[in-house]
Amino acid sequence: MYTSIYRGVRRADEIVYFRRLLLVNPSAVHRPPLAITTQKSKHLFMAVSTQAPPPTPPSSSSKAETVSPWSSWAGPLALLGPSGLFLILLLVIPTLVIFQLSLVPNIKPGDLVNPSGIGNYLRVFEPLNLQVMGRSLFFATGTTILCLLLGFPVAYWIALNVSPKWRNLTLLGFVLPLWTSSLLRSYAWITILRPTGVLNSLLGLLGIPPLELLNQSSAVLIGMAYSYLPYIVTILYASLEKLDRRLLEASQDLGANPVETFWKVTVPQTMPGIAAGSLLVFISCLGDFVDPELLGGASSMTAARLIYNQFLGATQNWGLGSALSMVLIFAVSIGIALLLKYGDRNAV
Repeated sequence: MYTSIYRGVRRADEIVYFRRLLLVNPSAVHRPPLAITTQKSKHLFMAVSTQAPPPTPPSSSSKAETVSPWSSWAGPLALLGPSGLFLILLLVIPTLVIFQLSLVPNIKPGDLVNPSGIGNYLRVFEPLNLQVMGRSLFFATGTTILCLLLGFPVAYWIALNVSPKWRNLTLLGFVLPLWTSSLLRSYAWITILRPTGVLNSLLGLLGIPPLELLNQSSAVLIGMAYSYLPYIVTILYASLEKLDRRLLEASQDLGANPVETFWKVTVPQTMPGIAAGSLLVFISCLGDFVDPELLGGASSMTAARLIYNQFLGATQNWGLGSALSMVLIFAVSIGIALLLKYGDRNAV
């Protein structure tokens, strides 16, 4: 019995050996190192060695040669062609025209376009123009700070305290003013802030002296903060909604007070959303025209109003207006680059 078991194991070993030998080196079957002791093993070796080798799969290079190079470009071109044409006609070409006009000094409608230097860019740094650009930066920075201080508690409350059943409805109600025109919102604030408006009427009933807010920088900041507050709230809400609440609970278990938990746990996790919302509001405020014009009056001239005067005002200096536009475009481009680098792309 043991002899038959040994022969069976020996035969199985020979089968495995022959198959491996053929797969590794088919020519090696003519000089096998293993001794073939039995007649059955010899027949088995001859049967295995005469089997046809397995078919080789076709190489990937032959498949790649049959694919036309135009087919790989047809799909992306069909998808990006309309939007690319739209951007070229309405963004790239107008920007190049403005840049060309910025190199022509004192050009007016109908004059020959002959770029001759950077004199218009040097005029941007005149004291009066620098004062206007600084006022625009002041309004943009102040509005961003106000929106962040007012919007973060609202977004935190909606994301963490409101029931999921009413969360979307609450957020929709908060951004509902965006459905109206910015011009109508500005006129509404004029009605509220004017000397005989709603605010001073309420203050008069309480025996408080009236406030002179209209046609002041404070009115501009109020109107711009109201206009851009929904934007930063929605971005902060998207960032706070992904907040890991287990870290808040762990912070409380370790003995941290709410202030320490806020600054060491909540703020670091939501920093990309804070950066994205702040940069978006700052970029939008740099080019705002309606709120400073209606709420600030002539004493609150911004870069947008100055560019408007150069193109459509009495001066009609398209060269200086184009140079101011290019400077503003450059500043906005820097803000967009910072937004893409440090902002939360999923929240924007």
